Amino acid sequence: MSRSETLLSTDWLIENADTADIRIIEVDEDTDAYGVSHIPGSIAWHWSDDLHDRPRRELISQEQVATLLAKSGVGPQTTVVLYGGNNNWFAAYAYWTLKYRGFDRVKLVDGGRKKWEAENRPQTTAIPDIAPANPGALGPERVDLRAFRDDVLSSLSNPAHARVDVRSPAEYSGELVAPAHLPQEQAQVPGHIPGSANVPWALAAREDGSFKSDAELRELYANVGVTGDKLVTAYCRIGERSSHTWFVLHELLEYPNVSNYDGSWTEYGSLVGVPVER
Repeated sequence: MSRSETLLSTDWLIENADTADIRIIEVDEDTDAYGVSHIPGSIAWHWSDDLHDRPRRELISQEQVATLLAKSGVGPQTTVVLYGGNNNWFAAYAYWTLKYRGFDRVKLVDGGRKKWEAENRPQTTAIPDIAPANPGALGPERVDLRAFRDDVLSSLSNPAHARVDVRSPAEYSGELVAPAHLPQEQAQVPGHIPGSANVPWALAAREDGSFKSDAELRELYANVGVTGDKLVTAYCRIGERSSHTWFVLHELLEYPNVSNYDGSWTEYGSLVGVPVER
């Protein structure tokens, strides 16, 4: 993929918002923001309620993805256009989930909700009436886009494998186990996976929430040895920030072998007997 194939500008969305073959979806951890205001014509997905197979900690299945798309009015020619808060944290997570489960017709609005609001673009409280549709058959699942704990453990002895910890420096160093405002979502021990480079996710974004240029991004990761010739795994605390970095490396910079470890530090930092660095 490339920037032109995966990202849409706010200008493009203004010009094409009424096009019949797109479905605009706001994805966030708190859909209350959608209730206050949202991009006209958009519907809302809750990142946990809609994208996880409760009560397990697991992504919805391919069949459940197809059901969600159908309920959201996604037909066989419809392109899903995602955006959200936190510089597209959860929109990127939804994008990664759809790609992993074999749905390709998906793009991200560059800058997400932050840029849309900063530019004083139109917003509404009206919720559109969406008729169910048939999205058509999904493609094969892309198992290479997702890393599990055993994949991470086996990578520790592989010099061709790079791990990117996209959490804050305080989380990476072990000063914090989780962000201060999320004490309920944390691992049992602080620290990071051995050999991981720390590139906080936000370094990939500009002040308005949009992504930096490809040249800037390539330099950012190359400076810590994360290059396109390596197998790369991104992780954070629960997998949402790392999906943002996965998007940068795999979709924008076109690194061929990038996976998102959505178990992330909440899982790894609670395992018994695994190596940890601080």
